[in-house]
Formats: sequence, structure tokens, C-alpha cells
Amino acid sequence: MLNRRHIRVKVMQSIYALHQKNSDEIEKEEKFLLHSIDSIQDLYLIMLSSLIEIRKKEIVFLEASSKKHLATLEDKKPNRKFVDNAVLQLLEESNSLSIALEKRKINNWAMDDTYVLILLNEIKQSKLYQVYMQNKKTSFEVDKEFVAAMFAELIAPNEKLYEYLEDNKLTWIDDIPLVNTQILKQLNQFSEKEEFRVTRLYKDQEDQEFVTLLFKKTVLNEVELAKEYINKTPNWDAERIAEIDTIILKMAICEFLKFPSIPVKVTINEYLEIAKEYSTPKSSIFINGILDNLVKEFQSEDKIKKSGRGLIQN
Repeated sequence: MLNRRHIRVKVMQSIYALHQKNSDEIEKEEKFLLHSIDSIQDLYLIMLSSLIEIRKKEIVFLEASSKKHLATLEDKKPNRKFVDNAVLQLLEESNSLSIALEKRKINNWAMDDTYVLILLNEIKQSKLYQVYMQNKKTSFEVDKEFVAAMFAELIAPNEKLYEYLEDNKLTWIDDIPLVNTQILKQLNQFSEKEEFRVTRLYKDQEDQEFVTLLFKKTVLNEVELAKEYINKTPNWDAERIAEIDTIILKMAICEFLKFPSIPVKVTINEYLEIAKEYSTPKSSIFINGILDNLVKEFQSEDKIKKSGRGLIQN
């Protein structure tokens, strides 16, 4: 689920937090960093389980309607296409998902079912739902297409849900798009021949180790890393450089010099994109100029040692 750019963003935010607190409690911040990343898995499971809980609420509604004193024919024999949706049923039947929810004690919707009802109500009022319910064609592909569209158009962008998640954990603000993209990808790739399986947080052990290594190697070498660019900004007052920019520069230089398996171009491109999203409008231009000059200097001095799949790309 996690990609390297998101890891870099989380590390950048933790270094920024250290600066803002004017703190040297590196171990404490590292622990918080790892915890905030680990909690992304909880967010992923909460969003996935919302699909299961929405279906459960509709089943309860249909059963209650059929038992009304003055139940109509529609109440007694409702259109069950939504609750019979094959994808929603397979999600509920997934052992992988059930085990993960139990293991990580995810029970948010049992305590805050108001949000499930809000989502269900908006879904039932949508044109997407009406068209699906009136469609006489029944197939796994039709069900999958509906669930994917429902998630992308009605659940993921729901403002009430977003506010709930933001209030639940502030660090999730930047994680929500990542998680929703992952879930949508899985829904679109879902096959009725395979059990739905919960995705892993890290792609591999190397990515997991990258979090701690990048954080520590940057923080513990900040003074030395700053020296690499501090006198190479003639048109910029060092004290007026945005703090996020200084952190991005240090992290990028750290990757140049201390991560032999990461190509130089990958590092530059990643941090330019991060600068565009998290810093000032002109930051990416400034950072690109500094890094480009530093790479030429480092290469001429043979300071960049890249090996294996991370050979320097020119």
C-alpha cells in the first residue's frame, strides 16, 4: 500500500515536527512516526469495513420495514439487489478481512454508526443507486462496477466521513487519498474466483526499513547535510528559505550520499513533487536548481556512489 513518496512525506513531517518543538527527542519522534504509519492500516480497514456495515444497516432496515404494522407490498417484498450484491457479500465473508478487523480491534462503526447511516442515506438517494437497482441484469461484473463507483463517488469524497476521520486521528489527513486509492484499485481488480485479501502496509522489508533509515540518517546528519547547500544559494537569504525546503534539501542530499540503491533522478523527481504539494509556489524551482548543481558537484568529486539497480541515471 505505502509507496516511497508517501514514506518520504511522513518522514519530512516528523522532521518538521522536531524543528517546531525545538526538540532533540529523536527516539520519541521516531516512535511517533512509526506509529502514525502503522495506523494507516487502521484507516484502510475502517474504510473497507464501511462497505460491510452499510450493507448490514440496509438489511436491518429491510427487515424492520417488512414488520411494520401497515407494511406495503414493497416493504414485504423489497428489491434486495443492493444487499445481495456479490462484492459486498464477499467482503463480509473474507477471512483475511475479518481476521484483520479483529486483530486490530477495528469497531468504529459499532460505536459511531451514525456515519454509516449518513452514507447509506446518501447512497440510496443517488442516481447511481437508482440506476443500479433498476438494472435487471445481474452479474458479478455489474455488482463490482457499482461498488467501485459507489466507493469512488459517494463514500470516499463524503465530507462528514472525512471530518470524522480527521477528528479521529489528525495524521490521517494525508493518508486518506492513499488509502482510498488502494481500496478502489482492489475493488476494480476483485475477482469472484478469489477471496478478498487485506493488502500489506509495506511492499517489502526494504521499504519498512527505509522509514527509519531515512529519518535517522537525515536527523543525525542535519548540520553536515546543510553545509552542502548553505553557501550555494547566492540569490537566497539562508534564513528566509522555507523550513520545509531546508528539510527537503537535507533529505534529498541524504539520499544522494547515503542511499546507494536509490537513483539520483528518482530522488530529485520525488522531492520536487513533494515540494510542489507541501511548500511554496516557487520552492520546486529553487530546490531543483540547488539539487541539480549539487549532483554535478558530487559527481565531479566522486561523492555519489550508486550501485545495483540504483545506478546513476543521466
